[in-house]
Amino acid sequence: MQYKIIEVLKIVISVAVFTAALFPIVKWICYHVGALDYPNKRKVHKKPMPVMGGLMIYLGFLFGYMLFAPQNTQMLAILIASFIVIITGILDVIKPLRAREKLVGQLTAALIIVFYGKILLNDISAFGFYFDFGWLAYPITVIFIVALMNCINLVDGLDGLAGGISTIFFITIGILAFILHNIGSLEITIAFIMIGACIGFLIFNFNPSKIFMGEIGSMFLGFMIAVVCLLGFKGVTLTSLVVPMLILAIPILDTLFAIIRRIIHHKPIYEADKQHLHHQLLNKKFSQKTTVLIIYAVSILFSLASIFYVLKDRKTGIIIYIVLVLLITWVILTTDILTDNAKIHLKKISFGKNKTDNKTKRNLK
Repeated sequence: MQYKIIEVLKIVISVAVFTAALFPIVKWICYHVGALDYPNKRKVHKKPMPVMGGLMIYLGFLFGYMLFAPQNTQMLAILIASFIVIITGILDVIKPLRAREKLVGQLTAALIIVFYGKILLNDISAFGFYFDFGWLAYPITVIFIVALMNCINLVDGLDGLAGGISTIFFITIGILAFILHNIGSLEITIAFIMIGACIGFLIFNFNPSKIFMGEIGSMFLGFMIAVVCLLGFKGVTLTSLVVPMLILAIPILDTLFAIIRRIIHHKPIYEADKQHLHHQLLNKKFSQKTTVLIIYAVSILFSLASIFYVLKDRKTGIIIYIVLVLLITWVILTTDILTDNAKIHLKKISFGKNKTDNKTKRNLK
């Protein structure tokens, strides 16, 4: 089926309206079962917030599936696996799960996609190189799905942040589909459905937020992004590994920086902290809304880079790459995203003070 613009708008708008209409119901459920996120030193919000907004996105996706998505084995695998992701998120709301317990749910969902849906990352191409994974495609695909689920989970720290980045991803996939004349494939249909679900949720999640997506939403969005990537690799939407890496550069880099930071500080990789990219921008005295908009803008730049990569517009692509490299360098050098620069600065001051004190003592003698 080849979609026209009017049909795309029909999918996006109908799913968005349905998702938005779920807000009072899901909010009531949150208060009824006590699914509230209370503020603490690590969190930015100041009052208890409903934390099962991810149900809105998931139910919006199901609504879109029933009306617009094809019924086949791959879609059935996606439905079963996504249900497991949602159940894992709900269990975490009821009683916070340990990292390894959540990992069990994530692995189960990934294994269903791989072995039942037969959706695999068999090979990749990047910068003129081609790699065929062979039997390694199975573990690599599982790792890929789990990694993206946790990337979106880690970046979900401010009102509208994870939802907005995910929306930008799905919109970029839609644009690439039009450029490559690949409208109507399964991953594109899912992308349009997810655009509507994300927009319907963002109406209530953008600052000042009325509801949080919680683990339910962040893991589900990461899961659906992974699925769309894998289906895109099988089709022609994602012509290279470079494309999704560019679109998802913010969550990928933020996760990479978090891992490096925790290794440097000799902390467990899964231990939460307050040094993610959005925290660094908040420390620069940007407001929550401005911080999110800045990250949106950078994400859009990365998405444009991926589009120009597909279009093979080298000149424009190089200009965007240079701007992004400078931005990333500035963040690394001027923030604590990798190391605690404030502590280093204090050590220097302390060292200088000790030298001065020692010199003074020698003069007194």
